[in-house]
Formats: sequence, C-alpha cells, structure tokens
Amino acid sequence: MPSNVDVLLVQWGDRLFYPSNRMKASRTPVLTEAAIRQRAQALRHRIRATVARRAPQVMVKVTGGGRGMGAIAAHLRYIAKAGRLPIEDDRGAVREGKEALRAIADQWRLGGTRIPEVSERREAFNIMLSMPAGTDALALRRAAREFAKAELANHRYVMVQHTHQANPHVHISVRAEGRDGSRLNPRKADLRRWRETFAERLRGLGIEAEASSQAVRGSRHHDERVWSKKRMQGRGSAAVDKQKPPRMSPSHRRAGEAWVRIAQALAASPEPTDRDLSGAILRYVRDMPVVRAGMARSAAQKELPGITRSPGPRVTPTPTPTRKGPEMER
Repeated sequence: MPSNVDVLLVQWGDRLFYPSNRMKASRTPVLTEAAIRQRAQALRHRIRATVARRAPQVMVKVTGGGRGMGAIAAHLRYIAKAGRLPIEDDRGAVREGKEALRAIADQWRLGGTRIPEVSERREAFNIMLSMPAGTDALALRRAAREFAKAELANHRYVMVQHTHQANPHVHISVRAEGRDGSRLNPRKADLRRWRETFAERLRGLGIEAEASSQAVRGSRHHDERVWSKKRMQGRGSAAVDKQKPPRMSPSHRRAGEAWVRIAQALAASPEPTDRDLSGAILRYVRDMPVVRAGMARSAAQKELPGITRSPGPRVTPTPTPTRKGPEMER
C-alpha cells in the first residue's frame, strides 16, 4: 500500500507541474499502488532537480513564419547558412548545398495546396529549441528530432542545428498545412506542451532540463515595449523607481499552495531524504521573486506608516493666529 506521503505528493505534484493536463475528477483514472509509488518517485526527482540542482529551463519559441514561398525560402537559406550547414527533413534525410535548398523549396511549394510566392497568411512557422551553453550538442539534436516526430508528425518540416553561438539551439521550419489538410496554429497551450515534450526528450537522454511555468518558479516576465522604456527613461530616475514590483497572480498563489502542501507532506515523512527535500523547497520558495517582493512591501509598510492601507484618524492642526500692526506692541 502506498504511503500517505506518496499519495499527497502525487496529488499536489501533478497540480503543480501539470495543471493544464488535469482531467475532471469523475474521469480521472485510478492509479494502482505500484503506479502511485512510481509516480511519486518521478515527482521527487523532478522536485529535487528544480529546487536543489536548479535544472536549466528549456526554451521553445516561435520566431515567426513565412507569408509565401519567397519568405520561406529566405528563412531556409538563413538557417542553413546558404547551404553550408546540413539540413534534415521530416523523413530523416540529411542534405547540404544550394541545390538541396532549392529542392526542398520546390517540394514545399507543390506538396499539397500550392504556396504562392507571396501569401496573406502564414504558410510556415519557424520554431527554435534552445538550451544553455554547455549542453551536449548531439543530445540536443536527438531531442529536437524526437520532439519534431512527436509534435509535428502531420507536417513537412526541416531542422538545422546551430552550435556557433553561446547557446546551442535547433531551428525547425514547419509547413503550416498538414498532410491531412489541417493547418498548424500554435497557441499558448501548444507552447506549454511543446516545452514539456522537449524537456522530457532531453531528460530521456540524460540531460537535466525543466519546463516549469513562471508561476511554479515564482517569477514574472515583464514584456515592455521599446517606446515604454524610452518614455520611462525620459521621465528620469524617479519615474523608473515608481515601477511596481512583481505581485502574486492567482496562478502564483495556486502554485505556492501546492509547494507548501508538498513541503508539509515531505516534512512528515520518516525518510531523512524527504525531510531534507522539504527544507530545500522552503528555501526555494523564499527565494522566489514574487515572494521577496511581497516581503519587501510588508517591511516597507511597517517602516513607513504613511503608506499603510488603514491610516489612523486624520488630525487637523489648529492654526496659530498672526498678529498685525499695533497689536504686536500690546
């Protein structure tokens, strides 16, 4: 029989790492005892990699897409460096040279609905898979290949690896129209799944990688426009200092609750390694940007009563009368 620690770990660990994949309670499959123990061990490994070893986060980014064959061919020339780098297609064939690029462009132009030279809609999507410097390039390429087979099997695609920059990465260009006529239209949920798939493939090859959300990490992404930055800079340092620190969103609060529940479950475990992991979780949560910002706001409110939300009664001082003229002599 699985321990209560394992049951709680599976319950809250799935809520933390896989919130978008949860099914309705009435349709959730019942796990066997062996499956619960196995799942709990996998979650322990993932939690330890996140809070103790600080495993690097994968990056999966849609960098654009070609509106017509002219733009698609230009992007293929760019990622293959005009044919100097090998380009691998969805069948696993690897080719090099300008002739190979022209052949791929012709296949895409006529393979399915004809792609005009200029189109009003995206006829291809450009995806980049990246990991930090030091990641094994061969493993990264294999993980990218497995990712594409799992997520893009219905489409024509090509991939090229770049290793000449600081972070090794793989460019994937995928034809929007699938073999069955459906069209690729990636949304946020797709990107989240793509990150998970890529991270799983890397872990399967022995590369530590994570695809946790910003809420799980307690961070916030500030996507400021260039004009906004310039406007703030033009107002001087005082305006920049007034920018609000990151605050907890509902997703941050849900992730925080899950972290606390997991830490409590592990703290009650008879295993010393579980109790050590509980302490690592608490340290990790205290270091989160949104938690540090909240602590800073609380400290500021204690030190500066003037900014508290419930100030005391306002006292109006009695003005001192001013004497004029001859009264000053009396």
